[in-house]
Amino acid sequence: MTEPDDQAAPAPPTEAPPTEAPSTAARPAAGPDEAKSATVDPAAKDGPLPRAGAGVQHETVGAGEAEDRLDRWLRRRFPGLGQGQVQKLLRTGQVRVDGARARAAHRLLAGQTVRIPPMPQTALTPARSAAPPPPVTGQDRRALEGALLHMDPSILVLNKPPGLAVQGGTGTRRHLDAMLDVLRYDAAERPRLVHRLDRDTSGVLLLARSGDSARSLGRMFRDHVVTKLYWALTVGVPPVSSGYIDMPLAKLPGRAGERMTVDQEGRSALTRFAVLATIDDRVAWLAVWPESGRTHQIRAHLAALGTPVLGDGKYGRRQAFLQRDDIPRRLHLHARALRLPTGQGIAGGSWFAPVPPHFRNTMDVLGFDARRTGLADSLEAPPGGRVLGLKYT
Repeated sequence: MTEPDDQAAPAPPTEAPPTEAPSTAARPAAGPDEAKSATVDPAAKDGPLPRAGAGVQHETVGAGEAEDRLDRWLRRRFPGLGQGQVQKLLRTGQVRVDGARARAAHRLLAGQTVRIPPMPQTALTPARSAAPPPPVTGQDRRALEGALLHMDPSILVLNKPPGLAVQGGTGTRRHLDAMLDVLRYDAAERPRLVHRLDRDTSGVLLLARSGDSARSLGRMFRDHVVTKLYWALTVGVPPVSSGYIDMPLAKLPGRAGERMTVDQEGRSALTRFAVLATIDDRVAWLAVWPESGRTHQIRAHLAALGTPVLGDGKYGRRQAFLQRDDIPRRLHLHARALRLPTGQGIAGGSWFAPVPPHFRNTMDVLGFDARRTGLADSLEAPPGGRVLGLKYT
């Protein structure tokens, strides 16, 4: 947190964005152009091999594919499809689950039937990437191993450094996902991402060590039983010492990349916060507990209050910077801690990540004491507090 930017995006089939209830509508009868339904043993890991040019197909979801996102399930079968093509197939109702329309984030259940329209032969051929990721260097390996906070048979916990993207994208060749083999150790499978942090956000990041662990963690994130604590330095001081920001957010495309905006028609987003210390009315140190997982949620919410995260030019523009040579012009948002419950084959626990050097330097320069405990390291937000809603935008 999807800072709760750890949310849905093209990624391994283990991430945990919002879901919708599975459809129970009946599937319409097959037309003359439809191929025979593909039958799959529900205990099988994957469905049958996909076919191109075979007319409409119906595939049954195997038990090993339960909890997979529909869009990623499709792209595994048809790697030549881009995310935009998949979205169009879903938006136009050409792909259906148990006869009903479904969204990209729909989580599949074992035994469900997915209708697949006729596909071109090119859908079976993976799209050629512009360039492979660079090889993992010895320095990368040492940095990742040094960032490891915890390892057990089910999970890994990292203190992700700022500046390292979690996943690849346009123009991003160096990213954590391409380096995960370094952290495989004695596991039978490669580690899997289950949530995200922004490239420039540092702090606690969970990885699953198996497909089963990834599915369990995905359910925990969707059920909102994972507790997250962030630290943020802001330019300006919020209007109340503690409270919660209740402002729906919507995605706004643009040349500078996707950003979120407060929008009455957007998706609900709730962020609790408490002011830990201030310097006059110029800078504040906040503890932040996001209760939903929207992209860039903390950054968008704090900017909407008029107190952007220090160094966040994307949301705060010029207001997000202090005119001082001794303050680095970098994002000051850190995933300080995460608490995971025990259950579903996962041994729970709480993990705290030290702040990165630039963040600590700024705290030292400003006189904030990062060694303090109490509310600064509490995984429970203070009760009550004033609601800050749309009128503050």
